[in-house]
Amino acid sequence: MFGLGMQELLIILVIALVIFGPGKLPQIGSGLGKAIRDFKKGVSDEDAEEKPKQEDSLKEEETRKIPR
Repeated sequence: MFGLGMQELLIILVIALVIFGPGKLPQIGSGLGKAIRDFKKGVSDEDAEEKPKQEDSLKEEETRKIPR
């Protein structure tokens, strides 16, 4: 995980606790979790939208190749 060991993660957590305080850490954690979840959802939705467009463009190319 990014080359961070247990000691480094513990130091980062202690620094965050000192800076933000014990009351704000749960709010920051939930906000970060929501942001990551929304980002993943947005990326997967974008991929789902691109697939039908690619299929439509392939169908159009195939119909253009057929002589009339």
